[in-house]
Amino acid sequence: MTTTIWRLSQAHLNLFATCPRKFQYIYLEQFMSPCIGEQPNLNLGTRFHRLMQQRELGLPTEAILEGDEPLKQCFQALAKAAPDLVYSQANTWRKAEHLRTYLKGKFLLSGIYDLLILTPTKAQIVDWKTYSKPPKSQTIANNWQTRLYLYLLAETSNYSPEEIELIYWFINPKQTKSMTVSYSTEQHQTTEHDLNQMLTQLTAYWEQYQNHHQPFPQVEESKGYCLSCQFTIPCNRHPQKDQGEISLDEVEEMSI
Repeated sequence: MTTTIWRLSQAHLNLFATCPRKFQYIYLEQFMSPCIGEQPNLNLGTRFHRLMQQRELGLPTEAILEGDEPLKQCFQALAKAAPDLVYSQANTWRKAEHLRTYLKGKFLLSGIYDLLILTPTKAQIVDWKTYSKPPKSQTIANNWQTRLYLYLLAETSNYSPEEIELIYWFINPKQTKSMTVSYSTEQHQTTEHDLNQMLTQLTAYWEQYQNHHQPFPQVEESKGYCLSCQFTIPCNRHPQKDQGEISLDEVEEMSI
């Protein structure tokens, strides 16, 4: 690892924190997941992100909306719930699909903000979600998307943590709502500590894997994550349906 820069996103961090062995299979050995059918909701999410990006670029979107009724309903729901967010306000700087990176040792941490809105005294990171059931608030706060996005902006700008917030918008024609995650210096220091610990672990696991062919550790079966994992056979694990109460659903939803 001494000569390689590793690029890590929130998806990498979430997976490594959940199960280092699964991180090994997917990102080091590039095992492919079994094919699954396309999920219409994920496809809607992609279309919505593209629509909002085109609007921020000043490109016409009327024809797109008229030819896509579900997308039109989602946009109208957001415009009704948050007109100040949908339509640009004075004295603000906005950019969609904004890439933010930070080199931390041999790791390049990266995040792509769906929308970044800056004023002289406040920075807002906005993230669009189109699935119907939002995760629990504690799941959102602990997820590495939330933690990394806030951390990156604090480390790469002149804004203090207290001037930064991340707003998730859960967009659904029937019920569109938001969840705001504020930031603080204390939270920033905690994230810094946890990141240092995680990257040190990743370095150690990689060196053992590379030099001694020692696989990354597996998550404890009692946590129940194996229930929704596609790698039970290579891991030699065959969890029962009644084992554990936790699945990866909420963790994986946050990466959408």
